[in-house]
Amino acid sequence: MVIRTLLLITIFSPLLAHSIDPAFNDDVLGLIVFKSGLVDPGSKLASWVEDDESPCSWQGVKCDPQAHRVTELALDGLSLSGHVGRGLLRLQSLQVLSMSNNNLSSTILPDLTRLRALQVIDLSGNNLTGPIPKELFQQCGSLRSVSFANNGLTGRIPESLISCQTLVAVNFSLNLLLGELPMGIWNLRGLQSIDLSDNMLEGVIPEGIQSLYDLRTLNLRGNQFTGWIPKDLGGCLSLNSLDLSNNFLLGSLPESMRRLISCSSIRLGGNSLTGEVPSWMGELRSLESLDLSRNRFLGRIPKTMGNLHLLRELNLSTNHFTGILPGSISNCIDLSILDVSHNMLTGDFPIRPFRSDSAVAAAAATSTASYRNLKVLDVSSNAFSGEFPQDIGTLSSLQSLNLSRNSIYGSIPRSIGDLNRTQFLDLSNNRLNGMIPPEIGGAVSLEGLRLEKNLLSGKIPTEIESCSSLTSLILSDNNLTGPIPLVLSKLTGLQYVDLSSNHLYGNLPKELANLSHLLYFNISHNNLEGELPVGGFFNMIPPSSVSGNSALCGSVMNDSCPSVHPKPIVLNPNSSSGSGGGSASPDRHHKRIILSISALIAIGAAAFIAIGVVAVTVLNIRVRSSMSRPDLPLTFSSGGVEDFSCSPSAKGATNYGKLVMFSGDARFIAGAQALLNKESEIGRGGFGVVYRTVLQHGRPVAIKKLTCSGLIKSQEDFEREVKTLGKIRHQNIVSLEGYYWEPSVQLLIYEYVPGGSLHRHIHDASADNCLTWRQRFNIILGMARGLAHLHRMNVIHYNLKSTNIILDASGDPRVGDFGLARLLPELDRCVLSSKIQSALGYMAPEFACRSVKITEKCDVYGLGILVLEVVTGKRPVEYMEDDVAVLCEVVRSALDEGRVEECVDGRLRDNFPVEEVIPVVKLGLICASQVPSNRPDMREVVNILELIECPSEGLES
Repeated sequence: MVIRTLLLITIFSPLLAHSIDPAFNDDVLGLIVFKSGLVDPGSKLASWVEDDESPCSWQGVKCDPQAHRVTELALDGLSLSGHVGRGLLRLQSLQVLSMSNNNLSSTILPDLTRLRALQVIDLSGNNLTGPIPKELFQQCGSLRSVSFANNGLTGRIPESLISCQTLVAVNFSLNLLLGELPMGIWNLRGLQSIDLSDNMLEGVIPEGIQSLYDLRTLNLRGNQFTGWIPKDLGGCLSLNSLDLSNNFLLGSLPESMRRLISCSSIRLGGNSLTGEVPSWMGELRSLESLDLSRNRFLGRIPKTMGNLHLLRELNLSTNHFTGILPGSISNCIDLSILDVSHNMLTGDFPIRPFRSDSAVAAAAATSTASYRNLKVLDVSSNAFSGEFPQDIGTLSSLQSLNLSRNSIYGSIPRSIGDLNRTQFLDLSNNRLNGMIPPEIGGAVSLEGLRLEKNLLSGKIPTEIESCSSLTSLILSDNNLTGPIPLVLSKLTGLQYVDLSSNHLYGNLPKELANLSHLLYFNISHNNLEGELPVGGFFNMIPPSSVSGNSALCGSVMNDSCPSVHPKPIVLNPNSSSGSGGGSASPDRHHKRIILSISALIAIGAAAFIAIGVVAVTVLNIRVRSSMSRPDLPLTFSSGGVEDFSCSPSAKGATNYGKLVMFSGDARFIAGAQALLNKESEIGRGGFGVVYRTVLQHGRPVAIKKLTCSGLIKSQEDFEREVKTLGKIRHQNIVSLEGYYWEPSVQLLIYEYVPGGSLHRHIHDASADNCLTWRQRFNIILGMARGLAHLHRMNVIHYNLKSTNIILDASGDPRVGDFGLARLLPELDRCVLSSKIQSALGYMAPEFACRSVKITEKCDVYGLGILVLEVVTGKRPVEYMEDDVAVLCEVVRSALDEGRVEECVDGRLRDNFPVEEVIPVVKLGLICASQVPSNRPDMREVVNILELIECPSEGLES
């Protein structure tokens, strides 16, 4: 059977479009040949047997019941890889081809539309590369719907698209497409849906869109479009969903948009739109979602918004709105998300409280009742005043409530306990007074509670024990009294606690030491007394977190507490008895060895550190030795670049190489011969040497020539992985803009970031030109955000170090050199010796063990070391004449001894906020934990840093 299949493929492939022996069923033969180009790891296509007379019972195959010809091929989500082969061209009755969410690679077969009956093509969610073939639309037959979403397609949208007048739906989203929209794209009069979101398209959105009478979905989100929203957009009377968010659009909302009365979703956030929101917005009665956030809108929010009775989401945040929030919005009874944060809104709190006047109270009741479906309410960072509503508990669906940074007064009502679904409650930075009501325990879903910087008094209620999911409890800068309740020790998920600047008194419960997830615990400036808890976090709590409590004692306070210490253990080597009861001999030649438990531990620890120092020293010698080798010459042949690398197979064939630029600009000013010369070199690392060159339009780029090219995967795998990396776009990540492939050399082409490496800014700067604390904190936060984005994209950096962090012109960090391990088939000896050791000091312990899986937690370790490097200005490993200093251990010891402030870079001259430095150092040490499971993930790191951030007045920023 196998021989027969191979024979058929051999004969059939070159002549697939021509007739063959009529004894064979065309559909069976075509599908068998098509299957031969696929890899089926789950044997999902096991039912496809070539001896069958008909394929109609095969997996994913549907046939016309009368003609018995294949009409539909639905192979979605079967983990298939390989390519879409020409065998499909035999299926002349095929109407639907759907192979979404697989691992298909290679390019799109341009002949697909030779299948004249074909109506639907869905190849979304694969690894397809290359351009969209223009031939696909030149004679598109009956084609109505085409989706290539979420692939790695490059180049421009083909102009031939506009000749396919049968098209109803087009989806090219989540690719690397660039350039402007094809001229005449709005001439596709039958279009009902077009989604080009999350690409790199640019230029203006052309006028003429009003000709698309049947258009229902227009999604151009996440591109680089400029200019104005088309003035004739309102001519699309059937439009149901409009998304132009995250572009660079200017101007005001066009008047014609008032005609979009069928539209249920309008998203324009993340642009530079200006002017006032027109009152006619209230005429769009079908609206369910309206997002105008992160623009430059000003003026008042129109009262007519209350006419949008179907509205579920309203996001007007981060604009310049003034005046009050119209009470008419309470008419939007289905509203579940209301976000007007970061504006300049004034007036009473938008949800009015009860008052004594029964009529007013009835009106207020109606108002609050109108918000019963709210899940998210964010009015933070405005100028709202008025009393906190006593009937807040009627908002029983709330999951997140943020009223921070306003001027709201009054007490926290008992009805707060009715918010049993609320996970995040932030009432900070207001003028709230009175007690924290014991009913707070009814908010059992709380994960974050922030009440800092108010006028609250009374005790911390013990009922808070019921909030068992709490991870963050911030009650600082109030007038709270009483002891710290024992029940806090039962909230085992607590990570961040701040009770500072209150009037708390009494002893600290010793059980707090059992809170194993603590990252921050600040009780400074209270009236606490007695001994600090011993163990866990409290063994290294920074002194600043307990300062201002004169009666507290403990090693951190440099004030030992009176206690009974156990006698030291006495080991007598001369005793023959195991009882240890013999008396000591006065003979001066008999030496008694007296060692306390702590001394034994210290000796063991010293031995462990000594072994580690020796290992680090050996690794460093090997690194220095490898880096001291002279560079081998690079020459250009007619077939590309010859590379002499650490792999014996690195010297490859002389085939012409393949240069791909995702931006379309693939020529270099000085030609290929000038790319990789010593004068252009700007850096080198474990994965290769980096050069600077200039594209033909004068734009500089950085080119990395990969070393150990003999370990690189096949060209197909290499290109798939590189294009996956090329999709990654983030403000804290260096963008990959292209690549060059040739068997003997591989080049990666990155955007050029001119600001220099973090290593240079930290270690080569003078005292007069060093980074401020605020700059350092922003760098740490930016690095964390960049790594978090990589991890969301399932990419491990692998090679994190300060030379791979580049600062842009604004001083923001950009993470570079990411994900290169994806290009290598395995971590062999060559990789371990030349790649990992180049990041000595940043390397997670599990790298040394081949049996341990490399995970995102390795990046977390590297970030932890980077955090300490940024704070201290010291290298991860520093070599003296007769000693080696490991930064992580030095800082950890300083923290244990309560002198961590001495570790901060001396060039800052004490110009840093201790309340930020200490938790940042602590976070760095936790990230650099020896045990991977003890390290937080990057999302948690970002959340913690954002929580720590509190710019201090009077310091240089």
